[in-house]
Amino acid sequence: MNKSPEAHNGSMTSWTDVPTRRLSAGGVEFAYRQLGPDTGVPVVFLTHLAAVLDNWDPRVVDGIAAQHPVITFDNRGVGASTGSTPATIQEMARDAVTFIRALGFDQVDLFGFSMGGMIAQVIAQQEPQLVRKMILAGTGPAGGQGIDKVTRISYLDTARGLLTGQDPKQFLFFTRTANGRRAGKEFLARLQERTSDRDKAISVGSFRAQLKAIHRWGRQKPADLAGIHQPVLVMNGESDKMVPSNNTVDLGRRLPDSQLVLYPDAGHGGVFQFHDDFVQRALEFL
Repeated sequence: MNKSPEAHNGSMTSWTDVPTRRLSAGGVEFAYRQLGPDTGVPVVFLTHLAAVLDNWDPRVVDGIAAQHPVITFDNRGVGASTGSTPATIQEMARDAVTFIRALGFDQVDLFGFSMGGMIAQVIAQQEPQLVRKMILAGTGPAGGQGIDKVTRISYLDTARGLLTGQDPKQFLFFTRTANGRRAGKEFLARLQERTSDRDKAISVGSFRAQLKAIHRWGRQKPADLAGIHQPVLVMNGESDKMVPSNNTVDLGRRLPDSQLVLYPDAGHGGVFQFHDDFVQRALEFL
């Protein structure tokens, strides 16, 4: 689903060529990209473990930006953003709020993928007036079953990637079926479509801090999610091995106003594997 880029503020609005901007807030210089219309409630993307700006699927970004302003940013200490990476989800949530407020927004929609979905839950609990709607994909609640195993799984599949000369996301995000393998290759190819002004990869130190934060999240006492009254679209593949899919089901059950979608023969990256369907559902929901 390739959309033709439209002119916007003198730049092109496709994800492959939108410029990277800088914003100073709370002692951090955040690297971010913004595209889509100038009006409407912006959708702020909150990213996964080890991700930088270039890890977002161009089909998902362009698809949502066709109708809504989209803002993506590097967490503190990650990619081109300065500062040191926090080792708790709560601190990451505070950084995200600092960034959103510095852009001048009083209300946003959140799309949180994986670790980003954990950050989104904290924002909705601590700053409820800031959040209108949320899409939570490939994620789970604090204390969710098996979430604290993410460190072990990440290291094992990173080693597996090195041994087989493949990107670890092929193993971490997708099933090992023919469909899953093909979807993984297509997703990884899309991530290479942007050729200039690419982001810096995450450092080993920042990666470790994020793993620690997710491990702590998995060990926390379960939070009371009944206070999150915003409409939430909860999504995953039915075979997620990073954040086991039963956590997504649990999340959907515990949020008072939620819709649940599980994609068949799909893993952690189900929303990227089924990007056309995901974009359509996201636009209807938003």
